[in-house]
Amino acid sequence: MKRFFQPVPKDGSPAKKRPTGAAATAASAGGGEGAPCEEPRRFVTWNANSLLLRMKSDWSAFCQFVARLDPDVICIQEVRMPAAGSKGGPKNPSELKDDTSSSREEKQTVLRALSSSPFKDYRVWWSLSESKYAGTAVFVKKKFEPKKVSFNLDRTSSKHEADGRVIIVEFESLLLLNTYAPNNGWKEEENSFQRRRKWDKRMLEFVQQVDKPLIWCGDLNVRRNELLNQTLAPERYFFVLKSFSHDEIDVSHPDFFSSAKLSGYIPPNKEDCGQPGFTLAERQRFGNLLSQGKLVDAYRCLHKEKDMECGFSWSGNPIGKYRGKRMRIDYFIVSERLKDRINSCKMHGHGIELEGFYGSDHCPVSLELSKEAVEAPELKSSV
Repeated sequence: MKRFFQPVPKDGSPAKKRPTGAAATAASAGGGEGAPCEEPRRFVTWNANSLLLRMKSDWSAFCQFVARLDPDVICIQEVRMPAAGSKGGPKNPSELKDDTSSSREEKQTVLRALSSSPFKDYRVWWSLSESKYAGTAVFVKKKFEPKKVSFNLDRTSSKHEADGRVIIVEFESLLLLNTYAPNNGWKEEENSFQRRRKWDKRMLEFVQQVDKPLIWCGDLNVRRNELLNQTLAPERYFFVLKSFSHDEIDVSHPDFFSSAKLSGYIPPNKEDCGQPGFTLAERQRFGNLLSQGKLVDAYRCLHKEKDMECGFSWSGNPIGKYRGKRMRIDYFIVSERLKDRINSCKMHGHGIELEGFYGSDHCPVSLELSKEAVEAPELKSSV
């Protein structure tokens, strides 16, 4: 069966195409040497909450959105499609499962959806879980040539992160990181707190070591706290914890989220209380990560005020106690040196009826950068 995307070698670097015809002549003549590579400037991130389900029900509307926005790169979280490999055998997280009749049918659904416009113009990389859980994907327009694609925060390892939570795409002048962060969970006893702490620690190590301007996007499963976007002395930190309860512009109902409980359970540490993604411990770690990594929140660079209509990327179920309860947990986080190039950063869903969410509980978020300024060569004066 003909593949709709280009196979990726084991090291994650895209296969090089040999130049032919005029391109080969230009290259041999030196015309291609030193020519600046065009870099992507328009990005979209979206937690699809099962890409397969979206392809079966809301795909036409999402394709129209993509065609209208024309992004260079699309990052997806919660793909929720299993990796290739038989039950009990080794898995290939870069390939879709197709060893059963149902998985082959699902794969055909995906191939058909991605073989027509606008997705036929993109190359795709997958990082998949062993089951229909988590997983990420990155679509890059075919005219762009990544230097390397990797699937682990280590970047030197050929292995994928557990549950397919990371894809890193390296371009000539920037690094793109797509992540689906693990949920903090509700209970210390279930080890979810520990899992999230470990993830945050590894993310901090990663952002401190990157050697290029970084664009980090995805469902980060946390909302930031302006007052905690700094490293605080212990006595100052606990003062902030006590006083910070109302002025929250990234959630619709801060009191509801800060007091949320699961079956009446209260964690032993106060900073772990509340809705996952909104606990003070998570927000403090996230703020420290931004500060230590010299990173900025692209959306907040342009939008300073609370927006109850279009200011949230996640919305609760329209039926039940979470109706109308919304948070901003999907981000574009960029290096400080990219701050002046942020043209726009938008959330494309609005209202409590989830318009523009395309069937998910998250809406797409977009980022557009201006072209990088190129200094003109200095002219030598003739004497």
